Amino acid sequence: MIFDYQNIDLPVKEVIPALQQKLSAHNTVILKAPPGAGKSTLLPLTLLNEDWCQGRKIFMLEPRRLAAKSIAERMAYFLGEPVGQTVGYRVRFDTRVGPDTKIEVLTEGILTRMLQSDNELPEAAMVIFDEFHERSLHADLAMALCRETQDVLRPDLKILVMSATLDMPQLQKGLKAPVIESAGRQYPVEVHYGEDADIHLLPDLAARKIVQVANQHDGDILVFLPGQGEIRQVEEQLKPLGGIFSVMPLYGQLPFRKQQAALFPDRNGKRKIVLATSIAETSLTIEGIGVVIDSGFARVAQFDPNTGLSRLTTIRLSHDAADQRAGRAGRLGPGVCYRMWSRATHERLLTHRVPEIEQADLCALMLDLAAWGMEDASSLFWVSPPPAGNLKQSREILRELEIIDDQGLTTHGKAVQRVPCHPRIAHMLIRAKEHDILPLATDLAAVLEERDPLPKEVGVDINLRIEGLRRFRKQDGKNRRFGTINKLSASYRKLFSINEQNGLVDMYEVGWLLANAYPERIACARPGNNAQFQLANGKIAMIGHRDELAHEAWLAVAHIDAREGMGKVFMASPLDPKDLINMLKKKRTVRWDHDEECVQACEELRIGSIVLKSTPLAEVEEEEVQQVLLEVLRREGGHMLNFSDDVKQWQARVMSCATWHPEEDWPEVSTEALLSTVDSWLSPYLQGVRKAKQLYKLDLMEVLQFSLSHEQQGMLERRCPMRIEVPSGSKIKLQYQQDGSSPVLAVRLQEVFGLHDTPKVNHGQQSVLMHLLSPGFKPVQITSDLQSFWANAYFEVKKDLKRRYPKHSWPDDPHEAIAISGVRRKKG
Repeated sequence: MIFDYQNIDLPVKEVIPALQQKLSAHNTVILKAPPGAGKSTLLPLTLLNEDWCQGRKIFMLEPRRLAAKSIAERMAYFLGEPVGQTVGYRVRFDTRVGPDTKIEVLTEGILTRMLQSDNELPEAAMVIFDEFHERSLHADLAMALCRETQDVLRPDLKILVMSATLDMPQLQKGLKAPVIESAGRQYPVEVHYGEDADIHLLPDLAARKIVQVANQHDGDILVFLPGQGEIRQVEEQLKPLGGIFSVMPLYGQLPFRKQQAALFPDRNGKRKIVLATSIAETSLTIEGIGVVIDSGFARVAQFDPNTGLSRLTTIRLSHDAADQRAGRAGRLGPGVCYRMWSRATHERLLTHRVPEIEQADLCALMLDLAAWGMEDASSLFWVSPPPAGNLKQSREILRELEIIDDQGLTTHGKAVQRVPCHPRIAHMLIRAKEHDILPLATDLAAVLEERDPLPKEVGVDINLRIEGLRRFRKQDGKNRRFGTINKLSASYRKLFSINEQNGLVDMYEVGWLLANAYPERIACARPGNNAQFQLANGKIAMIGHRDELAHEAWLAVAHIDAREGMGKVFMASPLDPKDLINMLKKKRTVRWDHDEECVQACEELRIGSIVLKSTPLAEVEEEEVQQVLLEVLRREGGHMLNFSDDVKQWQARVMSCATWHPEEDWPEVSTEALLSTVDSWLSPYLQGVRKAKQLYKLDLMEVLQFSLSHEQQGMLERRCPMRIEVPSGSKIKLQYQQDGSSPVLAVRLQEVFGLHDTPKVNHGQQSVLMHLLSPGFKPVQITSDLQSFWANAYFEVKKDLKRRYPKHSWPDDPHEAIAISGVRRKKG
């Protein structure tokens, strides 16, 4: 079928000839086109009959399921066909393709699995990355894998990157691809700013704003809110408008039928108010929208490598996202956008959104890389490299779940990789299948992946959620949240070809399943701390004292926040410790005991950080002890080592030398630098050391002195003497500064009578800063010019000091006076 695009009035058609020419000459092209240009629906159809396509398929990636389905239906409409013939789609748990399908619209994870199944991707002539500016994790991974395939196996594979913005210099540089730009047809949008909205009051403020704007403008209104919770609250407040408006929610977890309804005009001809999350920023055209109200917030998942947890966080928009949202008002004609924040706040917004790969849980990415046969992520092309800390954390989790080992993907890992969900959940499902409790696991998996269907006051017991789900099925219930969970559970049951079970729930089986999915969240009650639990990952968490699980000895925790200090459990199940036998590990531990302040060696029986039994070890290798000492010193050595005043002065002297002579190779000796390199200068002195008291007794001055070469030690003494002899004969300590500024000489005034010039160090190149003191050692003058002091300020100072210290000598000519270190004796 040859598709004629000439009669379709979409702006992107103007660049189609240039795009065809570039794709004939290059295997990778970047297209910049604003939302509404028609790139997602028109371009795949026009490229299908290019010579390089040769009857193979075009795969187009979309970041969201709704966009994938809607775009496939739109293209099929252009062809006058149903979805599943020439154009089809594949999303999680839903596929509509046929033997004649040539264009497949995919969510990004689907393509990754295709590549892993056959990394040559033989069916594909082209892969299109749509809305790449959204920078989803799966898009970045799919790009990395496609580039690897293109470079190694398929130089003929075409890659087309389509984006509304092109502020991605790494992408352009890395791909070395030509750029084509479509001007699009964006109508002007009038932007209004307001006052900054308090996130806690956002539903009330948004509802009021909607009513105000609806009275000022005709047409349909699109409202951007952070998440489903706010959407439901605003929807409730707008019920009185039901006679005039059709209020339609639009978010990812909404059933597809209801998502589709939000995209089209109301059947009854009412004005439409669409309450949407970020799902509506790009890709989708919502008919009739001429007004946008933007709350200015979005909800994203952020991963904390210190806790191993991801949590949904409400964040301020970036500039580019705000522009995308405002642009929705100008797709069909001139529009207006109301921003619920001030112009001043707008100026402080980030320019671009943070790529998901920089803040997401990377377990699934690590699993995909292992399935690809590559554990080292750095060898692939990344627009934004994944953070090393997150990768390490994810790799450790996959090892603990026995999904990967030193050889790569294990047999169990291959089974996990075939299940389309998070590796933790897939691991749990596979283990459940092995223990013949898979129906329970599919219900649990669905509860874990969806929002909590019960109010907080019900308590944290996750078994209540599973029981509610099963009651819903038996009673053919209408609870919307349980309905969504049940659909997901049914998808898992279909995947494994099993039937539902609606009998009683064994809470200990649920606990065992959770312990498999989240072994680091196995929790043991802390002795004497009611409702407080120590987790296997070392964290401490609590639940409400009145909660039914507060007095359980063991819990398997499903949902927990990532706050510092005391965490809070949101969902958990009781756990039978007998079920943990296979998770027990013996570990020989040499560690620093902060309570006893010494190195301790023992053999422990433990689950993660939960120690069940500890047996002291009589013998331990000296090298092991030193490693523990060095580690604790790197973290806490500032107070464990004796950084005396003399040591601090030695540091300041060396740092002054380094400042005055930057051409010379002086070591970095700040306390921070010394602690970070403690193994290089302190290790020889740690033989036999076990306790904090022994560490503090180490002569740090002597140790550090020998960290300098013999030549440097000599230069230090000559350039930066510790003391200076003054005319009284006293040898006064200098106080050197770490920034290399003038060292301070604090000396009583009588001791420098007869001294004409300011003393100098560093071979006469650096004057000292003199703090001249009274006989009572109180500062009376600070100067770096002694000659000027004698000639001018001395006589004023003398008047005051002579009155206060009459027994001391106050000569009229300090240049000729004899310096003395004590009180002048009266003549007999």
